[in-house]
Amino acid sequence: MTAAKHDVFQAIADPTRREVLRLLANKELPISEITSHFPISRTAVAKHLLILSEANLVSGKKVGREKIYQLQPEPLAELKLWLSYYEQFWNNKLSILKHVVENEGVNGFKVVKTDSK
Repeated sequence: MTAAKHDVFQAIADPTRREVLRLLANKELPISEITSHFPISRTAVAKHLLILSEANLVSGKKVGREKIYQLQPEPLAELKLWLSYYEQFWNNKLSILKHVVENEGVNGFKVVKTDSK
């Protein structure tokens, strides 16, 4: 088995590739339909699909004259695991901010919650 040329982190670094993943999360699509969602050429979309394929995030199968792409979400588990470690830091910062806002206020002014309807 050969190592992937691109890993999950490299593959999702580009917003176009993230959008391709989002599109494929809904259903399998041919490259022509994927391309219709972007202001770039079919060749550029094919290059993005190649990178996603090398990261094992998408796979393609020939159906007649077209190649149909589908999402392979399993490698995203690596990303989820990596992000979950940092979640503790975000949660800690949000807890501190909540405490400051509720107890100390902002710029010396106490924030008062009101029930607005």
